[in-house]
Amino acid sequence: MDREEDLQEKEEKEGLTLRLENDEQVEALLGRAPRRPYEVVVRAEDGTPRVLRNAPILDDGTPMPTRYWLVGPDDVLSVSRLESAGGVRRAESAVDSDELADAHRRYAAERDAAIPEGHAGHRPTAGVGGTRQGVKCLHAHYAWYLAGGDDPVGRWVAENLEAEDLS
Repeated sequence: MDREEDLQEKEEKEGLTLRLENDEQVEALLGRAPRRPYEVVVRAEDGTPRVLRNAPILDDGTPMPTRYWLVGPDDVLSVSRLESAGGVRRAESAVDSDELADAHRRYAAERDAAIPEGHAGHRPTAGVGGTRQGVKCLHAHYAWYLAGGDDPVGRWVAENLEAEDLS
Protein backbone atom coordinates (compact mmCIF):
# COMPACT_ATOMS: atom_id res chain seq x y z
CA MET A 1 0.00 0.00 0.00
CA ASP A 2 1.41 3.44 -0.88
CA ARG A 3 1.42 6.42 1.46
CA GLU A 4 -1.75 8.00 0.02
CA GLU A 5 -3.72 4.75 0.43
CA ASP A 6 -2.39 4.40 3.98
CA LEU A 7 -3.55 7.94 4.81
CA GLN A 8 -6.97 7.32 3.31
CA GLU A 9 -7.36 4.18 5.43
CA LYS A 10 -6.38 6.14 8.56
CA GLU A 11 -8.82 8.92 7.68
CA GLU A 12 -11.68 6.45 7.50
CA LYS A 13 -10.64 4.55 10.63
CA GLU A 14 -9.86 7.53 12.88
CA GLY A 15 -12.09 10.23 11.42
CA LEU A 16 -9.18 12.60 10.73
CA THR A 17 -8.48 14.57 7.60
CA LEU A 18 -4.87 13.90 6.70
CA ARG A 19 -3.35 15.66 3.73
CA LEU A 20 0.11 15.19 2.32
CA GLU A 21 0.33 18.80 1.13
CA ASN A 22 0.28 19.94 4.77
CA ASP A 23 3.34 17.88 5.64
CA GLU A 24 5.88 20.21 4.03
CA GLN A 25 4.36 23.31 5.63
CA VAL A 26 4.05 21.65 9.01
CA GLU A 27 7.59 20.27 8.80
CA ALA A 28 8.90 23.77 8.11
CA LEU A 29 6.93 25.18 11.06
CA LEU A 30 8.03 22.43 13.46
CA GLY A 31 11.60 22.27 12.21
CA ARG A 32 11.25 18.50 11.90
CA ALA A 33 9.03 15.92 10.25
CA PRO A 34 5.58 15.88 11.87
CA ARG A 35 4.61 12.91 13.99
CA ARG A 36 1.52 11.60 12.31
CA PRO A 37 -1.43 11.47 12.16
CA TYR A 38 -2.58 15.05 12.60
CA GLU A 39 -5.07 17.47 11.14
CA VAL A 40 -4.68 21.21 10.57
CA VAL A 41 -7.69 22.64 12.42
CA VAL A 42 -6.88 26.37 12.48
CA ARG A 43 -5.21 28.35 9.71
CA ALA A 44 -4.05 31.95 9.41
CA GLU A 45 -5.69 34.20 6.83
CA ASP A 46 -2.93 33.29 4.34
CA GLY A 47 -3.60 29.57 4.84
CA THR A 48 -0.56 28.88 7.03
CA PRO A 49 -1.32 26.25 9.69
CA ARG A 50 -1.76 27.70 13.19
CA VAL A 51 -3.04 24.71 15.17
CA LEU A 52 -2.76 20.97 14.65
CA ARG A 53 -5.03 18.37 16.21
CA ASN A 54 -3.00 15.26 16.84
CA ALA A 55 -4.34 11.75 16.97
CA PRO A 56 -4.12 10.41 20.53
CA ILE A 57 -2.05 7.44 19.33
CA LEU A 58 0.76 7.97 16.83
CA ASP A 59 1.58 5.64 13.95
CA ASP A 60 4.15 3.77 16.04
CA GLY A 61 1.72 3.26 18.95
CA THR A 62 3.19 6.06 21.09
CA PRO A 63 0.58 7.93 23.13
CA MET A 64 0.26 11.61 22.20
CA PRO A 65 -1.05 13.56 25.21
CA THR A 66 -0.94 16.91 23.39
CA ARG A 67 -4.13 16.87 21.34
CA TYR A 68 -3.77 20.48 20.11
CA TRP A 69 -0.39 21.82 19.01
CA LEU A 70 0.34 25.48 18.32
CA VAL A 71 2.47 25.82 15.16
CA GLY A 72 1.67 29.28 13.74
CA PRO A 73 4.99 31.16 13.85
CA ASP A 74 3.48 34.44 15.08
CA ASP A 75 1.42 32.59 17.69
CA VAL A 76 4.37 30.57 18.95
CA LEU A 77 6.56 33.67 19.24
CA SER A 78 3.89 35.73 21.02
CA VAL A 79 3.04 32.96 23.51
CA SER A 80 6.74 32.26 24.11
CA ARG A 81 7.24 35.90 25.02
CA LEU A 82 4.26 35.77 27.36
CA GLU A 83 5.63 32.60 29.01
CA SER A 84 9.11 34.10 29.42
CA ALA A 85 7.55 37.10 31.18
CA GLY A 86 6.09 34.85 33.90
CA GLY A 87 2.91 34.00 32.01
CA VAL A 88 2.52 30.45 33.34
CA ARG A 89 2.60 31.64 36.95
CA ARG A 90 0.35 34.64 36.18
CA ALA A 91 -2.19 32.50 34.30
CA GLU A 92 -2.31 29.93 37.06
CA SER A 93 -3.05 32.59 39.67
CA ALA A 94 -5.58 34.41 37.47
CA VAL A 95 -7.72 31.41 36.52
CA ASP A 96 -10.15 29.70 38.89
CA SER A 97 -8.62 26.36 39.92
CA ASP A 98 -11.93 24.47 39.66
CA GLU A 99 -12.53 25.85 36.16
CA LEU A 100 -8.98 24.82 35.19
CA ALA A 101 -9.44 21.31 36.64
CA ASP A 102 -12.67 20.98 34.65
CA ALA A 103 -10.86 22.07 31.48
CA HIS A 104 -8.20 19.38 32.04
CA ARG A 105 -10.94 16.75 32.44
CA ARG A 106 -12.79 17.86 29.29
CA TYR A 107 -9.58 17.95 27.24
CA ALA A 108 -8.65 14.44 28.36
CA ALA A 109 -12.16 13.16 27.67
CA GLU A 110 -12.13 14.59 24.14
CA ARG A 111 -8.72 13.09 23.44
CA ASP A 112 -9.63 9.73 24.97
CA ALA A 113 -12.83 9.55 22.91
CA ALA A 114 -10.65 9.65 19.78
CA ILE A 115 -8.58 6.60 20.80
CA PRO A 116 -9.38 3.85 18.31
CA GLU A 117 -11.75 1.23 19.62
CA GLY A 118 -9.92 -1.87 20.73
CA HIS A 119 -6.59 -0.09 21.25
CA ALA A 120 -4.72 -2.26 23.73
CA GLY A 121 -1.45 -0.35 23.99
CA HIS A 122 -0.37 2.56 26.13
CA ARG A 123 -2.72 5.52 26.33
CA PRO A 124 -2.04 9.21 26.85
CA THR A 125 -2.86 10.51 30.31
CA ALA A 126 -3.65 13.82 31.99
CA GLY A 127 -5.10 16.98 30.49
CA VAL A 128 -3.88 20.05 28.64
CA GLY A 129 -0.13 19.96 28.03
CA GLY A 130 0.09 16.50 29.59
CA THR A 131 -0.59 17.69 33.14
CA ARG A 132 -3.41 16.82 35.52
CA GLN A 133 -3.46 20.10 37.41
CA GLY A 134 -2.22 23.62 37.12
CA VAL A 135 -0.65 25.18 34.06
CA LYS A 136 2.33 23.65 32.30
CA CYS A 137 2.35 25.16 28.82
CA LEU A 138 0.53 28.25 27.59
CA HIS A 139 1.06 27.10 23.99
CA ALA A 140 -1.07 23.98 24.52
CA HIS A 141 -3.86 25.89 26.26
CA TYR A 142 -3.93 28.59 23.60
CA ALA A 143 -3.93 26.01 20.78
CA TRP A 144 -6.98 24.29 22.25
CA TYR A 145 -8.70 27.64 22.76
CA LEU A 146 -8.04 28.68 19.14
CA ALA A 147 -9.47 25.33 17.99
CA GLY A 148 -12.71 26.09 19.85
CA GLY A 149 -11.96 24.57 23.23
CA ASP A 150 -13.48 26.12 26.34
CA ASP A 151 -10.13 26.69 28.04
CA PRO A 152 -9.87 29.39 30.70
CA VAL A 153 -6.08 29.58 30.35
CA GLY A 154 -6.33 29.80 26.56
CA ARG A 155 -8.85 32.61 26.99
CA TRP A 156 -6.46 34.33 29.44
CA VAL A 157 -3.64 34.03 26.88
CA ALA A 158 -5.84 35.50 24.12
CA GLU A 159 -6.83 38.43 26.34
CA ASN A 160 -3.21 39.12 27.29
CA LEU A 161 -1.99 38.90 23.70
CA GLU A 162 -4.77 41.24 22.61
CA ALA A 163 -3.86 43.69 25.40
CA GLU A 164 -0.23 43.64 24.20
CA ASP A 165 -1.37 44.43 20.64
CA LEU A 166 -3.37 47.40 21.90
CA SER A 167 -0.44 48.93 23.77
